[in-house]
Amino acid sequence: MPSLAKPVPQLLNKVTSMIRCVVMTLVAFGILLSGVQAAGEPNVILILADDLGSADIGVFAERLTGTPPQNQFYETPHLDALAKAGTCFSQAYVCPLCAPTRASVITGRYAAKIGFMTATPPSVQSFYNQNTPVPVGYHPQDALYWGDKLDVEQALWNGTSILALPSGLPGEEGRNETTLAEVLNEQGYRSAFIGKWHLGGHGSLGYQPSDQGFEEIAYYDAGGSPYFDWRAEWSREKLFHPKMPQATLHVGRPGASTGEEYLTDDLGVQAADFIRSHESSRGDQPFFLYVCPFALHGPWQAKTEDIDHYSSKSTKGWNGHNNETYAGMVDSLDKSIGMLIEALKETGELENTLIVFTSDNGGVNWPYIDKAITSNAPLKGAKGMLFEGGIRVPLFFYWKGKIEGDQWIDRTVDCNDLFPTILELVGIDPASHYQDGKRPAIDGRSLAGMISDPVQGESTYDRETYFWHYPFNVIVRNPLDGLPLTPHSAIRKGAYKLIFDWSGRLHLYDIENDLSEENDLAKSDPERVQALFTELNVWLKENVADRYLPTLNPNYDPSKDTRDYNFVDLRKRMLGDEFAIKPKSPHSVNNLH
Repeated sequence: MPSLAKPVPQLLNKVTSMIRCVVMTLVAFGILLSGVQAAGEPNVILILADDLGSADIGVFAERLTGTPPQNQFYETPHLDALAKAGTCFSQAYVCPLCAPTRASVITGRYAAKIGFMTATPPSVQSFYNQNTPVPVGYHPQDALYWGDKLDVEQALWNGTSILALPSGLPGEEGRNETTLAEVLNEQGYRSAFIGKWHLGGHGSLGYQPSDQGFEEIAYYDAGGSPYFDWRAEWSREKLFHPKMPQATLHVGRPGASTGEEYLTDDLGVQAADFIRSHESSRGDQPFFLYVCPFALHGPWQAKTEDIDHYSSKSTKGWNGHNNETYAGMVDSLDKSIGMLIEALKETGELENTLIVFTSDNGGVNWPYIDKAITSNAPLKGAKGMLFEGGIRVPLFFYWKGKIEGDQWIDRTVDCNDLFPTILELVGIDPASHYQDGKRPAIDGRSLAGMISDPVQGESTYDRETYFWHYPFNVIVRNPLDGLPLTPHSAIRKGAYKLIFDWSGRLHLYDIENDLSEENDLAKSDPERVQALFTELNVWLKENVADRYLPTLNPNYDPSKDTRDYNFVDLRKRMLGDEFAIKPKSPHSVNNLH
């Protein structure tokens, strides 16, 4: 196996000194009000919350339910104020889990194309961390196997997932994903990262934020973190896997001491301090600050005073929101956003800063957890699912004086649209990233035209079809039958979404008229089902490597299956032998049960 212990020299030269963009106005892109000139390249703050559902922010919950924020349980005044003063998207989609969404946001590509299928813990084994030869066609950071241990019969074997974003190291066969930070750096930006990374193979050398164009302020390469006493864990050097071909772990750095005892507060202070220090020392250079709070991911821990506040609140229980610990975590997240805004005001940079806020997947609402965490109602489902509650999240753009406030756009959009949208909003033509060339072509398209003019600008956005793929049997319970979730893929085209359950079911919903996905149209509209199923599986065949697809379990015993329907290979039945589900890969570890 080629060694990946040391980054190649080219990685140190990713930030090149290209000619800065000609001073331009965003009027050319239809973004600014008539006659308003850009003062120069604006700063960008991209905030990606963790496990924050569409009903967890006041103004978005009001959009869904009609209930004003003051009558809800959670309190998000800072986020509400920003959203109201900006442009909000009511149908913004992401992947059903965090790491895939993070890969998609930062590259502008579908995560499934890259190989990011799911989120994994440090315990997962890969070819790299086991220092074992990599089979032809695999990536060193591909998991040998990942999946929950389940006590139910499974007709399908899990696909695998990549654990790190390819960065051009030896052994990657030329694979090197271009990140938003790298593109902005080429235009003279200073890019910095704070918070949850989860794209680096759990501390693998050569895959951390600094290897993808970022200055590391404070970060941790994992799915979750303690909210108290986290610093030692973030500084860990002992390898998770002794066979890893590197001397020490590169899993994170806690950053400067802030005196804060709660993680969300600490990261908020560090982000605000970055803004202030940048203005005082490098104020003539625009910055891109990518802030990824761990809130609201588990473990669910909040400050005592916040728990006490929400324990006695009169609106407790609204919309199924009754977890005072979670409410306290939401509160701290909101206050950390307020810290950023205050720092921008103090430095005079608020009017020169584009702020983008979204979440990596829907809120957690899993019945096997003792106390419900949150509710995405009226959306169905939760994190890990392809129902709306798992993949529809808040999204808004704020830029004081440049982006109109109090705007709602109901057009369907995707998380990989953020990459080209940010580029265009700051004056960089994203068109070169749409085509194949030296860099991987992106799937996202710019939303800038719609943000400028939600009515006429819709014609500038030419996407109407979106894809999802999640090839795992997991402990998360399917709301349709209460059984562990099986591998799923989905397509949304126009108003309709088809969910393909690889174990033998199809579900069709008219999302525009059935937000809660209560009326399954699969049996009544077979022609649409066939068309969407064909388009979805052709896309999977052309864009997703076989190792990331589920396969047949050779030990499957139908007589032990507890589902109320029989397993059937719908790909073979509806599309022919060419699409039939394949046998299990010989490279997988037998850890099904």
